[in-house]
Order: sequence, then structure tokens, then C-alpha cells
Amino acid sequence: MPDLPLPPGSTLGIIGGGQLGRMLSQAASRLGFDVVILDPEADSPAGRVSARQIVAAYDDPKALSALGRAADVVTFEFENVPAESIERLAEAGALVAPGPTALRVSQDRVDEKTFLNAVGAPTVAFAVVDTLDDLVVGLTELGLPALLKTRREGYDGKGQVWIHAIEDAPAALESLGGRPAILEAKATFVRELSVIAARDWDGHMAVYPLGENRHEGGVLRTTLAPAAVDEKTQVRARAIAEAILDGLDYVGVLGVELFDLGDDVLLVNEIAPRVHNTGHWTQDGCVCDQFEQHIRAVAGWPLGPTTAHARIEMTNLLGDEVEDWRKLSAKSDERLHLYGKAEARPGRKMAHVNRVLSVV
Repeated sequence: MPDLPLPPGSTLGIIGGGQLGRMLSQAASRLGFDVVILDPEADSPAGRVSARQIVAAYDDPKALSALGRAADVVTFEFENVPAESIERLAEAGALVAPGPTALRVSQDRVDEKTFLNAVGAPTVAFAVVDTLDDLVVGLTELGLPALLKTRREGYDGKGQVWIHAIEDAPAALESLGGRPAILEAKATFVRELSVIAARDWDGHMAVYPLGENRHEGGVLRTTLAPAAVDEKTQVRARAIAEAILDGLDYVGVLGVELFDLGDDVLLVNEIAPRVHNTGHWTQDGCVCDQFEQHIRAVAGWPLGPTTAHARIEMTNLLGDEVEDWRKLSAKSDERLHLYGKAEARPGRKMAHVNRVLSVV
């Protein structure tokens, strides 16, 4: 187990080679660290900006052993990494952050909501669905419409379906392939907010201003931050984030998606144990962005400042929208962040743009 803080020249391991891993690697490199990526895709976006990439499955024992030997601390870029892989690394003596508990909780929506309510972070009412009878009972208790989701996996609107009538229950369950599911009551919210927060090895925390999010087709389209919220809402969001971080004994950056019901009432939609799409605005709105913050946290460095110096509108570029890079790169009030992905598939996140709306 290495001594903390890790000095420059140390090696960080990142499981996952997508855009989040790429931006984490870039932040780590700026702080003087070398980065090793583990990803099954050769020439991954993160691998191309890192010192080394191990090309293997996320649960490959030999690859995990090699990563553990090479890295002074190991982290991950997305929550669908097998929790067993993180446990294997930790059991072998590797320093891992965040730990396997956070990953396990976030990978199962029932476990996640159960945990959230237990630490005082309220959610919508929900019901566990294993059978059609469970679903019918849940619809009766929670009311219509209600949202049926797979318990595990599913993102950007995938693995979920709205149910508007009891007679639609069989088809809805079948559309999820009969997988274990969760039924969630509808949240009548004014807007969706999110908070990005970090915690270090000693329990110190840093919380960014809230962002306001807009989705299209289940995919995040824009984040406006800092959001126009009153102090009570900001304080409540901070308290929720800190309760979650402490409850998980978390190390690193965490994203918390919130429903704003008005009258200072916030419900947690879901958590992400990683840097988060709704935190991309921090790259051009804060001195220390979420990617550097995560590296600082896991490496044992002091957490950076979270005060915003500019109001930012972050917009995701999906599919062939990335072909507008010439026009976007010429705008003086916009900063383009390209992910280095080879194929621009419809709906795929290819880049984002941070537009500076005003200086705070």
C-alpha cells in the first residue's frame, strides 16, 4: 500500500477507456502522473492519451493483476465495471478508489434507493419487480403512470419504459426481457438538478454549485451551471451529497442527479460513482474541474476549490453533430472538448461544448 499523497511520477490505473477515462488521464498527466488504462478496445480514446493501455476484458484476472502491479492507485470511469474486479484488486492489496461498496450499491437500482433512503437522501417511492404479479401490485400501490426500469445496467434512457395503464404491464415487463426490475413512482418535478461532490481519504469534502439539466430522448442534452437556485436548495443538495459520500465511505468524485419538486424539496434520482456528464461545465467554469478533483482525491492530494468563476452552458454533441467542429472551434465564447471516438453513431456522445454565458 503506497504512502499518500502520491508524488508526481506515480502511476494511476483507470478501468475504462472512454471519454471520461480520457479526460481523467489528461488531468492526471497535467499533475505529473503516468496513467495505465484497462479496456477491451484497442486504441481506445483514453488509451491514446495515456502512457500505456492493457487491452483485456474488465474481469480478466491476468489483466487486473498486471494493472494492480503497475498502478499506485486504481480508479474507474464508469459504473458498469464488474464490482468483483474492484474487489479482486483490493483483496490483492491494490489501493482502489472509489471502493467496491459504492460500485455495488450503484449497480442495482433497488440497492441504490434503499441505501439512499437509509442515509436520509429521499427518493421517489418504488417497488421491487420480479414477476408480473409484483408489477401489477406495484402499479396499484404507486399509481399511474409509473416508470419500470431494469435493476441493473441501462443508461441514457435504455432499459426503461413508462407504463400508463395496468393492461400495458405484461408488454412492459416483456420489453425488458423479463429481467429483475424496479418500478418507480412518477416524480412531478419542476426541473432536474445535479450536484458534483468529492471526498478524500480523510473524509474532507468539496461540493460544486448545482447544475440544471435538460434531457432529450433520455440523453443529457445541456447543463446550465451554476443553476439559478436559492441558498436553501443549494444547502439541501450539499447535505444530501455529503450524506451519500459519508455513507459510502467514498473517495473520489460522485455525481448526484436530483428532482427539484419546488418548495425546497429535493429527491435523488440516481447516483454515479464517478465523474459525471453534468459536471463537464466545471472544465471551463471552475479553477479545479471535476476531473482534476477526482485525481486529487484518489491520489491523496488536497481537494481543489469548487467556486465557479463563470456561468457555463454545456451541450453534448451527439453522432454526426461533431462534424460541426470547424464552426464550433471558431467561436470565441465556446470551448470544444472532443473525445477522439472513431465512429459517430446516432445518439453517441462524441464531444461537448462549454459556452461561457457570463463571468461570475
